[in-house]
Amino acid sequence: MEKEEKTQNLGGSAGKLRRYIQKLFYIIRCIFHMDYKNLFKTVGDAHAACGKPRFLLLTDIVKCGFRYSAGYRDYMLCAFYAKTPAQRATFVTRGINNAVIKLLNDPEYYPVFDDKEKFYETFSQYLHRKWLSFERASDAEIEEFLSEHEVFILKPKGACCGAGVEKQTSGNFENAKALRDYAKAAGVELIEEFVVQHPEMDRMANGAVNTVRIMTVLQDGKAEILFAAIRIGNSDRPVDNINAGGMFAPVDMETGRITCNAIDKNEKVYEKHPKTGCTVIGFQIPYWDEAKKMCLEAAKVVPQIGYAGWDVAVTENGPLLIEGNNMPGHDILPQMPIHTPDNTGYLPVYKKLIRGI
Repeated sequence: MEKEEKTQNLGGSAGKLRRYIQKLFYIIRCIFHMDYKNLFKTVGDAHAACGKPRFLLLTDIVKCGFRYSAGYRDYMLCAFYAKTPAQRATFVTRGINNAVIKLLNDPEYYPVFDDKEKFYETFSQYLHRKWLSFERASDAEIEEFLSEHEVFILKPKGACCGAGVEKQTSGNFENAKALRDYAKAAGVELIEEFVVQHPEMDRMANGAVNTVRIMTVLQDGKAEILFAAIRIGNSDRPVDNINAGGMFAPVDMETGRITCNAIDKNEKVYEKHPKTGCTVIGFQIPYWDEAKKMCLEAAKVVPQIGYAGWDVAVTENGPLLIEGNNMPGHDILPQMPIHTPDNTGYLPVYKKLIRGI
């Protein structure tokens, strides 16, 4: 018994040492690859927000990097300049998010998620839409697709954040060759059926398909939902990504209702959508139970990716997957000041559901 206890203690100590070394190497990489221009801009923004001396803020940002694995964007987005050490320790920072990715996701399986064609093949049962690869499809198949779908989406296989995604119409192309030539020049490899979202989702924002990001964790074969947030389009592009002008708001995981006003990348808060006038708080996501069930099932398809973000669209017939993310960002977590009136971040939820962090 005593021997077993010693072994367990050694295992715990080894785990702590491993995490410390990983944290140290992460900080060293950050130092060498940091965007110092934006770092000093953050110092200026924090100074404008709280009035503290710039030198003290710069020192504090560096200290937060070592103590909490926080990037300078974390410092500003989560208002660390106004937080106590105990409060800061409750936030999921960039370094902590990266540590979870490293803990639960096997890089050997990243291509399944990074390559959209491989993702579509692997998770075909959850797509519920037709798609083709220009490389593999025949002209006859493309011609048939154009005859069946007046509106469609063109995508690169490996882009992220909505980069390179286009909404097109069949009337713009005389035949399959014309579309192939256009796709090659535009750098897109896939053509897929345009998703017509549920009328309720369209009422929120009708310029893009508004997806729900549902984050899951899988350990020991058990899948659980970490959090959920709706991403709302707010630009001229047919995507809802935050980096493309969109906004996001947290969703209650039990009811599927939006619980807080939306916020965009520039921290602008929206009580209503500026184009549709739809009120954000209280908005009900249709087919919520079905969406959760789908993501919990999808989380088990590639168990080597235990930490994933699923982008879910909702149609009149139910939910479907737009894509999955094997390196999900933490900046969509409900951790900004409007989400944390008690100054408590989301790390306690992570520690409850993820063993080893």
